Amino acid sequence: MKHYQKLIENNKAWADQMVAQDPEFFVKREAKQTPHYLVIGCSDSRVPLELMSGALPGEMFVHRNIGNQVWETDINLISVVQFAVGVLDVEHVIVCGHSNCGALKAAQGPTTNGLIDNWLSDIRNVIRWNASELHACPTDETRLHLLSRLNVMQQVGVLSRMPIIRDFWTRGKRPMLHGWVYDIGAAQLSDAGHTNDGPRPLARPGPVSPLLGRFSTSRPCHRPARPARGHPSPSSPR
Repeated sequence: MKHYQKLIENNKAWADQMVAQDPEFFVKREAKQTPHYLVIGCSDSRVPLELMSGALPGEMFVHRNIGNQVWETDINLISVVQFAVGVLDVEHVIVCGHSNCGALKAAQGPTTNGLIDNWLSDIRNVIRWNASELHACPTDETRLHLLSRLNVMQQVGVLSRMPIIRDFWTRGKRPMLHGWVYDIGAAQLSDAGHTNDGPRPLARPGPVSPLLGRFSTSRPCHRPARPARGHPSPSSPR
């Protein structure tokens, strides 16, 4: 019970701090929201999307699921994209994965995990399509990090093919699609390597998947060096 009550106490302290800095902070945001970003992230509790990116309330529209998956049949996700781009007019749609992801570990393993195996099936496709690159990684850690990037790039690619996104592009709305990977141990965001901003296929190396036009990608087995504490990266993901 003490952990639950602490959340209520933290909320009051945070609200008081924000009002002390700007007495109209919450009043202005109650009237409307004008986010610049839609972030499709993982449900993992170690990935605080707004906190880690410095986004203030009202700046980021968020959708989460296990493994930051994008499925053409997910009505929940499609509804979020429709509202974010069609109504809120967000400028950037970001798929954000992270290091040491439990969903990716489960997808790599030989054991069954019950109902969630249906949800993880596209991650298993990515593993199969990129088996040689993943096998070449020298450690389990670098293999998992590469898989995180490949998974993010796969989901950005699926997003770029979704009729709802292509319809927005055709009608003149230009949401830019991005992929990020968050290194939990370093608290650092990095770009997964691709941005798409128009009605054309997202060009990538690697074999094309025969399933629903979903495709894989190929990147070197590499995990960026973590910056020393107190010396932030010179580049910003925003």
